[in-house]
Amino acid sequence: MNVFKLLSRSSNAAQSSPAQKLPSSGAVANPQLFGHDEPSQLAQSANKSRKRKRGLITAESPPSPAALPADLDFFGGGAAGAEVNGDAISKKEKKRQRKEDLKEKDTLENGTEDIEEEPYHVDECKQILRSHKLKVAVLEDFAPQAEESRKEKKKSKKRKKEKEQKPQKKDAKRQLYPQPLTSFAQLRTRYGISRRLAENIMEQGYKLPTEVQLGALPLLLPRKGYNEEQNGSTVDTESTSGAEYAGDIDLLTVAPTGSGKTIAFLIPIINALLIQSKSLDAEAGPRAVVLAPTRELASQIVNEARKLAKGTAIKATLMRKGMEVVERTETEPIEDKVDLPEASDDDEDASDSDDEGKATQQKKRTPGRAELVKAAILVATPLALLNSLKRRDNTIANLPSVSHLVLDEADVLLDPLFREQTLAVWNACSNPKLRAGLWSATMGSNIESLTLSTLNTRWEALSESISDMPARPPLIRLVVGLKDSAIPNISHQLTYAATEQGKLLGLRQLLHPTSVSSSDPKAQPTLRPPFLVFTQTIPRAIALHSELLYDIPPEAGGSSRIAVLHADLSSSARDSIMTRFRRGEVWVLITTDLLARGVDFRGLNGVVNYDVPNSAAAYVHRVGRTGRAGREGGVAVTFYTQDDIPYVKLIANVIRASEKLRGVKADEGSVKQWLLDALPTPSKRDRQQLKKRGVEARRSGSGKGDGAGEKGRNRISTKSGYVRKMEHNRRGAKAGSKRRAEMGVDDGGDDADEVDGSGGSDFEGFE
Repeated sequence: MNVFKLLSRSSNAAQSSPAQKLPSSGAVANPQLFGHDEPSQLAQSANKSRKRKRGLITAESPPSPAALPADLDFFGGGAAGAEVNGDAISKKEKKRQRKEDLKEKDTLENGTEDIEEEPYHVDECKQILRSHKLKVAVLEDFAPQAEESRKEKKKSKKRKKEKEQKPQKKDAKRQLYPQPLTSFAQLRTRYGISRRLAENIMEQGYKLPTEVQLGALPLLLPRKGYNEEQNGSTVDTESTSGAEYAGDIDLLTVAPTGSGKTIAFLIPIINALLIQSKSLDAEAGPRAVVLAPTRELASQIVNEARKLAKGTAIKATLMRKGMEVVERTETEPIEDKVDLPEASDDDEDASDSDDEGKATQQKKRTPGRAELVKAAILVATPLALLNSLKRRDNTIANLPSVSHLVLDEADVLLDPLFREQTLAVWNACSNPKLRAGLWSATMGSNIESLTLSTLNTRWEALSESISDMPARPPLIRLVVGLKDSAIPNISHQLTYAATEQGKLLGLRQLLHPTSVSSSDPKAQPTLRPPFLVFTQTIPRAIALHSELLYDIPPEAGGSSRIAVLHADLSSSARDSIMTRFRRGEVWVLITTDLLARGVDFRGLNGVVNYDVPNSAAAYVHRVGRTGRAGREGGVAVTFYTQDDIPYVKLIANVIRASEKLRGVKADEGSVKQWLLDALPTPSKRDRQQLKKRGVEARRSGSGKGDGAGEKGRNRISTKSGYVRKMEHNRRGAKAGSKRRAEMGVDDGGDDADEVDGSGGSDFEGFE
């Protein structure tokens, strides 16, 4: 079925559609975002094989470029680049690729004792990291500070005074250049991960690591044999490889959307748990906790963890209502094991909105004892986990068994909406060997300072209660590309629609294109289903769904092709809609920011911002639902009206930075310089208010637009004011007649007379 032809029906003659590359066209050979256009000399030096069989290959005889495996060809010069460009691959190349796959399989089955690794070369590592736009820096290293403080105590007061009088210089962050991971096969040879975990990674088709995996895995995985080499010696704190930390770090990662952050933090966690599997006690509690802001994202993380841990003793589970994380003492009342605190889900409307009926059924099924979580990896939203840890006296139970804590979408989890809940869970993890990881595509400087202060506060509290504390790990920051910027492999379109009716007309034109894009390579690509439509509030999402319900012709599936997803729906309804959308049964999914973060739709062709996002970070995450894993051809369309003009410059700056990263010239991009000069710059107060409330004119009950000519100008509807007035009167008459019938009053008058017909009603469209 040709979806585009069905939706572009018109009285005009059918036009031939030009070839357009779409994210849904299939898997991409090279999932990396950067490093494709490097010089050939750099490619040859970076892709030189770092492993050799004893007695077979020597350092003086490197393999020829023609024999370079596809999974090592970062720069797109070999087979991988040919696949990305759509070129045909020769039979000889396919045969060579099969041989490489057999070699990798043989490595997994027969062990890695006969494989040697070349020594670390800092210059080569610098070249590769810079070509992939990776920056690794030590934000805070506590080991040198502890040594310096110990020496300071021995100094005389005179020398202390002299030091205080000297001007303090701000220390520059120490840069690290870890040896990059050029292939997932090196996880077995270089880091000695579990054979079963390596097989699961290979089974999922992961061969060439993305930028965040290329830089994060060498930091989080201890180097094979490194501990034995460093045994009894002093760690060189001036090293630039980062290997001296041996995976014992707290990591703060900023990487673009769709770059594989979930795999980057799950592989080290599962590998560490497999190493400790003999000492794992299911009754002791979970060993790793992953916090996510939405239930959809948490469910996705659980699915990925189960794929990687298949065939092992490591279990991953999603936190649900009625589950218990820690065993209650015998002195606590039995009701505590069933009843949850009276915490409202309104504070977490974008993360966990299970219906009350399901919770009541859960209580009836378990009248004596709640279900105890026995999984090693627990994935939860902050409020759901915090509810299970609270006791009747409002104290929070500790989680001493947790050694790994991951905050996925950390900037949201540490935002005022979730901050109190997240920090409560973080402080409940009382294990002194806890290692924290913060991951997101957008991370402000306030998040870095909050992370550092939380680590300091927690460490001081543990030091007072525990005498024999282990060495404090450093806090390291990994940045991929430009901070807080959109991915460079999608096309952005900023469209002025003037009014709400103009936006509705523009969206209908996207659903029913009357012509296709020209053959000009500089022409903007056409948005094609499937795509997401984002609105500011839940009532607006429902109203837009009702308005577009019958816009898709019956031949293409009709109203079943459009759906709406928001936090007011039950868990089963949300899961059903997500499943239908992933299967391709739904082509247009209207939603709120519930799906703006973390959720992976690899075949999504585009995103429509029907309402302008409430911040630049929200725009980055919304448009990041397309162009996942390096796929090109995604389109992001943003409509803005007269009410949005004071805030559009935030979005325009992100688009300009993304196009600059892609290499688009300033005069050829979708955002011209004259537009940036004409748009007003919002103040700090305006940005804060926008982030908190959105555009005030679009909020229900905002009090704006109440004038005679302004009423309903922000309503999503094509009906005239007269038609809406008559419908409102008719509904009011029916409701009044029903009330009088229940009260036994004779219905002899005209019901419509009791309804305000002045046109000043508070009817809010389809809310």
